[in-house]
Order: sequence, then structure tokens, then C-alpha cells
Amino acid sequence: MLKDLLNRLLSPSVEPLQDTDARLALSALLVRIARSDHNYAEIEKDRIDRILRTRFNLETGEASLLREQAEEMEAEAPDTVRFTRAIKEAVDYEHRIGVVESLWQVALADGDRDPEEDALLRLAVNLLGVSDIDSAKARKKIEGNL
Repeated sequence: MLKDLLNRLLSPSVEPLQDTDARLALSALLVRIARSDHNYAEIEKDRIDRILRTRFNLETGEASLLREQAEEMEAEAPDTVRFTRAIKEAVDYEHRIGVVESLWQVALADGDRDPEEDALLRLAVNLLGVSDIDSAKARKKIEGNL
């Protein structure tokens, strides 16, 4: 399953993803943000699990399993462009702002604004087609909730 999805993401023309594949692509992007500072902390894993439970209405075990699959996929995927392109094609703009909020939740989970996480997040936001203004609003919203 992961290899098939990864092959579709890596193909030159990506077809719109099915719901399950879009979930996995988003989950892998969350993992990539968390790993970008080379310190993939338990608090970040917990935050990803909580995001997945809330966003996809999953039980705790289902969210953990999805994160584990995403960790495997993220480790094999060569770049961030494919994840974001797949999400951009599968999700309307308003919901992509929600994706950006989720990315900020993960990036800020450990209480540290790491330059590598910031850089990857800026790239992902741009590739998702979300404006800098909407990203800043999403960040401020998440910072206000921490």
C-alpha cells in the first residue's frame, strides 16, 4: 500500500488521491515537519496523533498506526513537493488553511521555533498555495492556543 502510494506521488502526473491516501500524505507531511529539526520528540508524535484523531475522527490506536505508516512513507519519500501537491489537489483552500494550522501545531509542539522547521513550513505553505498572511494568522491562532 505504501509503495503504491509513493509510486503515485512520484509519478509525473499525480491523479487526485483517494481519501485514505490523502490522509497518509498529510500525515507524512506532519512527520516531515516534526523530523526537520533532527529531533523527533515524543511530544511531536503525541501532537501528530492528536491532530490525526481530531481531523479524521480516529481512535487512539488508529491514529498511532496512521502516524507509523506516515513515518515509514516520509522516510522513503525524496522530497516535500509531492506531498504538498497531492494535498493541494485533494483539498480546497479553506481546508488547506486547516492543514497549515496542523503543521504549525507540530512545529510548535516542543516549544521551540527551529529555523529548519520554519524553513520547511514556509516551503510547504507556499507549495500548498496558502498565502503568507493566512499562514501567519494560522500560526498566531495556534500560538494563542498553546
